[in-house]
Amino acid sequence: MAAYETSRPAPFGAISTFRFIQGVGAIFAMIAAWNDARVTRKTLSRLTDRELDDIGLCRADIEMIGR
Repeated sequence: MAAYETSRPAPFGAISTFRFIQGVGAIFAMIAAWNDARVTRKTLSRLTDRELDDIGLCRADIEMIGR
């Protein structure tokens, strides 16, 4: 019966590169989430009080929804 070792060390710099790419991806995700919240707040702010009441919101709720 033969035994094979299935774990090998990562090449030099591979882990650092992976963490860097992961960090850049996280930054892009944060920017996308911020932009979505900004667009949502802007769109809701354009609605009249009557339209906001129709969807069950008031002006004070707009800031909380964007978060």
